[in-house]
Parts: sequence; structure tokens; C-alpha cells
Amino acid sequence: MGKNDSISIPVILKVGPNALDGLGKCLADEDLKQVVIYFGNGLIDLFGMKVMESLKESGVSVLEYRELDTVAMEDIITLAFSMSNKAKAVLAIGGGKVIDAGKYAAYLRGLPFISIPTSSSSDGFSSASASLLVGGRRTSVPAKLAYGIIVDTQVIRTAPVRFIYSGIGDMVSKITALYDWVYEAGHGASVLNDFAVMVAKKAVNSFVRTPYESIQDEVFLKELLDSLSMSGIANEIAGSSAPTSGSEHLISHALDKILETPQLHGIQVGIATYIMAKVQDHRYVRINKVLTDTGFWDYVATLGMRKEDMIAAIDMAPSIKPHRHTYLHEEQYRREAKRLVMEDEILQRVLV
Repeated sequence: MGKNDSISIPVILKVGPNALDGLGKCLADEDLKQVVIYFGNGLIDLFGMKVMESLKESGVSVLEYRELDTVAMEDIITLAFSMSNKAKAVLAIGGGKVIDAGKYAAYLRGLPFISIPTSSSSDGFSSASASLLVGGRRTSVPAKLAYGIIVDTQVIRTAPVRFIYSGIGDMVSKITALYDWVYEAGHGASVLNDFAVMVAKKAVNSFVRTPYESIQDEVFLKELLDSLSMSGIANEIAGSSAPTSGSEHLISHALDKILETPQLHGIQVGIATYIMAKVQDHRYVRINKVLTDTGFWDYVATLGMRKEDMIAAIDMAPSIKPHRHTYLHEEQYRREAKRLVMEDEILQRVLV
């Protein structure tokens, strides 16, 4: 059998206002009636009562709950194997760190994972990998696609707006990532999966064409989160992150290594997406329109991000994943990317 003869998709997918109120029913309907819950820092006070009431009303027992602020692999391994053998599912409620930790703990124990993000900062809540600290270095490790994804858009709306900007940056990156994947396949360094390409393309096109008045509109947030969810499924179909992560992600990963305090992942990725779209000469007008109309560029302009760091990240990018063959793995395109950092009118405004 080929690696894609069987794929996982979420059994539970609920995105909308007050979705947390229906959490207990969603779990009870799937006979997941004994659970372990991990909350992000400070989130028990914010959402604990709502979650517990919903579970209690549907007869779901909480075997253990705690706040979690670690992504060190050794901590997650200890956590996973100290979990009650009665657990039927692992829930993680919060941002990227607790989602990654809960996802990997569930993976180690072979339990269904229920992903409940409280921000829209990236597609990590829907991916089949976890970003953990291994030997002190942030490393992407295999996990499993979430059994359930539950996103309360009322909760997402209350998160700081920078998390929405981050999600926007991560979502538009699928345009350049897909173009890189096609380029890579043309050089014999990868094999395209046409269905994964279609799913990722439909996700990003649906998002960039969504009409809205404010990025906090219900229709905008739902489309953003639906599209980020679809990105995780595209990766599952492909058996890799290639449909949603290309040269723009390599720049962001390099910035993570260079900067003492990196920006949110999707913020870095969004800037890099614009750069790489111009290098690829592909859909950069559309990308710039999204980043302009949503206020993404205005936000970036307040951060004081430096051109010299971006240039260093472009040079480092190919070493992040040397086995790949994106546009940035070729010197001529790295030169063009660096030229844009120094000369492009928009980048002159938002970088220092």
C-alpha cells in the first residue's frame, strides 16, 4: 500500500460562535467520556468554568486538568506516561505551545486528540506535527492529525489582534509554498500530490476572496480558521508539510534562530511570503492587497524588524531544510530576495 492509501481527517470539526458551549456534547457523541485537559497559561481562569460545565452537562468526566507551559520533549514524555489509563481523549485549550504539547502526549499514548485553539496565529492546531524543544532546540516532530478541532470564534475575537495578523500571514503563505512545491517537483526533488495541491489551493483561494469589513467579523474569522484547518488536511494527504510550507517558512525558521526574541510565526511568514511571491513573480499583487487591506503591513511597521536580519535569514534559509529545492535553494533567487529587502517600496516602509 502507498503512504496515501489511507489518510486521517478530523471526526469533529466545529468552528463558530460559542462552540465551547457544545464541547461536552461533541465528546459524548463520540463516546469520549473520560478526558485529560491541558490549558495554556492563565486560561483556566478564563475558560475553565465554561469548559467544565459543558462537560458535566454531557456526562464527560475530567480525570485530570492542569495549566501547561512547556514544550520540552522530556517533560511531555513524562506527562504522557503519567496519564491515567482510563483516559479516552486528550484535550488542549490555548495557543501553540499547549496545543503542541497535548498533541504529542496524545500521540505517545495512542489517544484521540481534541485541538481547541484560543487564537488564530497559525495552522499548527490542525497539523500532524508538533514543535517541541529537543536538546534545547525547537524541532518539528511527527504526531497525529487532531481527532477533533473545536474553535470558538467568540474566543478568537477576544485574543490580541496580533494573533489574527499572524494567522493571516500563515494563511497567505500557502500561495508561495505551493509554487515552491511545483518548482521542487520540476527539479526532481519532490513528487506532487495533485489532491493535496487542490485542497491547499482551495483553502487559500477561499480565504483571500472572502468579503469583510473588519478582520474581527464573524465571516472573516470563520473563513480564516476553516482555511487553516484545511491546510492541515492538505499536509496529511501529501504526507509532508510541502503544500503549506516553502521558502517563506524557511526564512521564518531562520529568523527564529537569528533573533533573540522572534516575532509570531505567522508575522514572519507573512513578510517572507510577500518577498518570495515577488521572487517567484506569482500572485504578489493579491498577497499585497490582503496584507494591506487587513492592516497586516501597518502592524508590521510598528515592530522595528530589521532588514539586516531578514537578509541573514534569506542566506541561512536553504540550510534549514537542505534536502528540499525551493526557490531559495538557488543563489540567483536568494540574491533577488535580498535585493527586494533593500529596494522594494513596501519593505522600505515596514522594515528598518
